[in-house]
Amino acid sequence: MIQRAKGTRDILPPESRLWQVVEATAARIFGGFGYHEIRMPIMEPTELFVRSVGEGTDIVSKEMYTFQDRKGRSLTLRPEGTASVARAFIENGLGQRPQPLRLSYVGPMFRYEKMQRGRYRQFAQIGIELLGAATPQADVEVLLALHTFLEALGFDDLVITLNNLGDPEDRVRFIEGMKAELAPYRDELCRDCRRRWDENPLRILDCKVPRCQELAAATTPIGDVASDETRAHVDAVTSMLGELGIAVRPAPRLVRGLDYYQRTVFEVISPELGENTVICGGGRYDRLVSDLGGPTVPGIGFAIGEDRLVDVLPAGFRERVLGQPLTAVIPLG
Repeated sequence: MIQRAKGTRDILPPESRLWQVVEATAARIFGGFGYHEIRMPIMEPTELFVRSVGEGTDIVSKEMYTFQDRKGRSLTLRPEGTASVARAFIENGLGQRPQPLRLSYVGPMFRYEKMQRGRYRQFAQIGIELLGAATPQADVEVLLALHTFLEALGFDDLVITLNNLGDPEDRVRFIEGMKAELAPYRDELCRDCRRRWDENPLRILDCKVPRCQELAAATTPIGDVASDETRAHVDAVTSMLGELGIAVRPAPRLVRGLDYYQRTVFEVISPELGENTVICGGGRYDRLVSDLGGPTVPGIGFAIGEDRLVDVLPAGFRERVLGQPLTAVIPLG
């Protein structure tokens, strides 16, 4: 008997009905904020993710599904959506359209990861991207859209964590200071973090090994060495979210696993899955489009892991969707 590949799964009815309603809710909520759907290819040139996500990240170095086509070109099954949106923005001349541009997407992504609850090697993401606006208000809009969507699904216990990642220039100073603080304990870091020390030291803060987390927690937060401009930006975001009644929890060592983020970065954590399990993450990426050869276009967005989201849907939402009675119409003649 031929079985499905490891890390994939069949989504059967009635669970598939939950996915349909979640995606329809996303289309309704994000559409109400002015976001329009974009559909990108599942496979992209490998260089796109090496240049955007970062060669030293775990995604690029260990998790991508990469292969050569019959003409020897290197292609990769997309591991995330933002880089593909940025490529589409450049290639299709979307900068000529009225700005800011609001785009949404839903679809499968692929990463060769360790299997655990809610994590698969083929997984689905729901995301939005706001391109062409650099103000704190743009960050607030994206987080408000996210909060509205999660409320529509009945969530009331999810935790939004937020950090100031600074600008790239700030990170140079931060990395120098962090490495100086960690130097006496370098031999205590895990094997991956010792490799990251030279390749991508910022990823040490993202390590899940307890001893590495303990050492990272004692370092100076990146927000403390960020410029006054970036601090004012992120402080304004936090203040406006508070005025809207959206609570966020400071996470001074949150860095995310992608190199293109700067300034505002955030994650959504489900208490049911644990503090280390993220169901949504995002942030600002003002230099991604230009780094890929396009114009200077600021951007911010997020991606929701749909598999994990469906896994922790509130019981009330599940009951409303799955408990709907079926009506059978039987012709008698």
